[in-house]
Amino acid sequence: MPEAALHVGSGKVRELYSLDDERLLLVASDRISTFDVVLPTDIPDKGRVLTALSGFWFARTHEICANHLLNLRSDGRSTECRRLEMLPIECVVRGYLAGSGWKDYTATGAVCGHALPTGLAESAELPEPIFTPATKATSGHDENIDREEAAALVGLDEEGRLVLGDEALTPDSSRFWPADEYAPGGSQPSFDKQFVRDYCETLGWDKTAPGPELPDGVVSGTRARYVEAFERLTGMVFADYVADPQVVLR
Repeated sequence: MPEAALHVGSGKVRELYSLDDERLLLVASDRISTFDVVLPTDIPDKGRVLTALSGFWFARTHEICANHLLNLRSDGRSTECRRLEMLPIECVVRGYLAGSGWKDYTATGAVCGHALPTGLAESAELPEPIFTPATKATSGHDENIDREEAAALVGLDEEGRLVLGDEALTPDSSRFWPADEYAPGGSQPSFDKQFVRDYCETLGWDKTAPGPELPDGVVSGTRARYVEAFERLTGMVFADYVADPQVVLR
């Protein structure tokens, strides 16, 4: 880490450093969290996959929405980005009924204020995508909120514009399912941390810290899923990214 970089914060996965008054350095570790608890076992290369996919999508969406990306460093896990005031929410769009959305639906028939048709199955495709924001908790659990609550929270850059930051369309922030295996009515095979969640659910763990250690098979299986997500989405070979992170920006 450069001497000029001052550590200013830690997240569940990322470390944040100040480079100067206008730039921050965001470093994605190999930590993994489930049920909002950081587990004691790392997933090799996970941080590189998150950084690679974020860089890939930032480079391809900047004409639609401005973002914080300035540069990717040669380690493949460090992002130089603009210093912004961040919204304290996660902006989530759901096209399918899964995860916490499914739990909310079974309890109330709605998700984040969106009343949905009755009789939908788990993982069912929704009539249209819905915006379902959640609080971005610094500790404890994130909580789903409705559109009105989200609208009351404001974070703008120095020019008063909304800018996309943090990460975009990664296995940590999004769900990726193999299309040829999709079948509503239950959980889906996925290229994300669901493999770890499923293992943790078998342990009788109460989902509070400290989290359980992960066995080698779960670690290698999770790494393989993250890498495959990168390669399927980008059409690139992960080893090529490790050799030259700039490849995702071209």
